[in-house]
Amino acid sequence: MSKPRVATVWLDGCSGCHMSLVDLDERLLDIFERADLVYGPLVDVKVFPEDVDVCLVEGAVSSEDDLVRIRIVRERTKVLVAFGDCAVTSNVPGMRNPIGVVPLLDRAYVENVTLNPGHPSRVIPQLLPTSQPVNRFVDVDIFLPGCPPHADLIYTLLDDLLSGRPPAVAGARFGR
Repeated sequence: MSKPRVATVWLDGCSGCHMSLVDLDERLLDIFERADLVYGPLVDVKVFPEDVDVCLVEGAVSSEDDLVRIRIVRERTKVLVAFGDCAVTSNVPGMRNPIGVVPLLDRAYVENVTLNPGHPSRVIPQLLPTSQPVNRFVDVDIFLPGCPPHADLIYTLLDDLLSGRPPAVAGARFGR
């Protein structure tokens, strides 16, 4: 019998949720004795795989690249977890929404630079008009809030999912 396939995805966010995942310390060994980590910043795989059982998605959807990626992730994942406040509410990335894309780019790449001012055309992906939580674009099965979620909550969620139990994590709620 094959192990469940787990992935993590990092969209527009600070990586704090992934740092909290790493804070599982030796409990990571327990999780990945029972599951295979098939995609994420901790794995050198370039294309999101097919048939993922559980995917933790960190970050808001803020760019065209994020939008394409989250749709692929949803299509190929059985249980999608909005992982942390940026994925759940758009949190910090959403702070740009009242400013607008052009004024934001002007401030960052024209007004506050001394060399080569101008909007980048190849370095950053095309930004969407607003930064939005994951569930605005795809169905989310479980919402795990926190900035970042505590390692104990992440462990409990993964332990429950890998054991076939309904997640019993305080603060988590179910989508769909």
